[in-house]
Amino acid sequence: STERVAIDMPAGPSEVLVIADATANPVFIAADLLSQAEHGADSQAVLLTCDPNILEETKKELERQLVGLPRAATAKKALEHSRLILLEDIDRCIAFSNMYAPEHLIIQTEQAEELCEKVQNAGSVFIGHYTPESAGDYASGTNHTLPTNGFARNYSGVSLDSYVKMLTFQHIDEKGLERTGPSIERMAEEEELAAHKRAVTLRLEHIKNRKSK
Repeated sequence: STERVAIDMPAGPSEVLVIADATANPVFIAADLLSQAEHGADSQAVLLTCDPNILEETKKELERQLVGLPRAATAKKALEHSRLILLEDIDRCIAFSNMYAPEHLIIQTEQAEELCEKVQNAGSVFIGHYTPESAGDYASGTNHTLPTNGFARNYSGVSLDSYVKMLTFQHIDEKGLERTGPSIERMAEEEELAAHKRAVTLRLEHIKNRKSK
């Protein structure tokens, strides 16, 4: 910002990834995919499922729900580079999702709570059949400034922590330096930083000499 406060992150077109099993409702899935597709022609909506019937029914629902959608033209363009993907099992779906690192991850499975524990990379996770992404936009209370384009592998959504400057402190006593000092010296040697090593060595020698008196 103009006040030199970091408030943003790498962000791009909106995206959603839905993981669904046989218990999911294709009507809900299609609605969630379209809720991202209508954002813009460069948005991407992805379905991962291990059930071929879910995939086929979702495809039909997308076509049905597009009819009469005010932003149908925009959504259609987004769907051109969106994907419905059939994988072997839910674990493969999670692995794919963690690699993709979606801005929005919706888990519509029977064991959604347990499955979300395996999620490593996502901007925000929507758990269960009745948690649409639009709830995060407007009502559920989570911040919705989220990383896109795979940056969820490295960034979190904006939160209060985004406005806080953190300090770190360390205090090592004699016994602590005696325990950690040799390791510090070895690492300094590996980096060929003699002064780094000396800052430890001189202290260790001082401790040793004082104890020998």
